Amino acid sequence: MHIAEGVLPAKILISGGVISACFTAYGLKKLKYKEIPKVAILSGLFFIGSFIHIPLGPTSVHLILNSIVGIFAGWASFPAIMIALFLQAIMFGFGGITTLGVNTFNMAFPSILAYFFFYNFAIKRKSNKFLFSLSLFLTGAGSVAFSAFLLSFSLFLAGQKFYEVAKIAFIAHIPVMIIEGIIVLFMITYILKVYPELLEKERG
Repeated sequence: MHIAEGVLPAKILISGGVISACFTAYGLKKLKYKEIPKVAILSGLFFIGSFIHIPLGPTSVHLILNSIVGIFAGWASFPAIMIALFLQAIMFGFGGITTLGVNTFNMAFPSILAYFFFYNFAIKRKSNKFLFSLSLFLTGAGSVAFSAFLLSFSLFLAGQKFYEVAKIAFIAHIPVMIIEGIIVLFMITYILKVYPELLEKERG
């Protein structure tokens, strides 16, 4: 899901950089000192999730795990994901420095939306197992779906020559949406069974 350098026009790169910088600054402001180790671990989890990827033109398909980062890090998702993307860019050539802002927004913003719109809905319906499970699934799947949409939209804005790639990029991520939905469902369900205090603390 990384957009490579040389694909997007300067105005999109600058806009993405400014927006992500603002959200990252806000995330750092909200980040408490005692939460730094947790956010570092989540950043590492996001970093590792992108190791196995399949190149697809200017992008790639791989596990994203941004919904998990969003659930446990909240607004700190932006600095956590930005650091991971920066390290991926300089160490392995995934994405790039000029596209760091756009790539960060495409992956971090959906993680926050997934938390607010799907995860909170799920927690309020723990008594209804079906709605609870469905909402958790949508937390993971929805986060990837919105990231894929932002990726495709970014490529769409890059010009007509990327229209077809934008469509393929979104379709290619449909299996990832399903897989991550299942991952979030089982992970959160397991945590609520063995250590619910952890999750309640993170939501507080």
